[in-house]
Amino acid sequence: MQARAELRCTSCGRAVPAPGATQFRCPSCGEVTIGRCARCRDQSVRYVCAKCGFEGP
Repeated sequence: MQARAELRCTSCGRAVPAPGATQFRCPSCGEVTIGRCARCRDQSVRYVCAKCGFEGP
């Protein structure tokens, strides 16, 4: 059985899941999972989809 890759915050690289973190599909392409840690969510740090280049706060 293969270990699953740990999801990281798309903005800062912190591990997700953690308290206050979230994950969702890219609102534009729907193909990439975006991870957001609590700090980046709270401070509205920019993230960029690795596939389509969508940028969001």
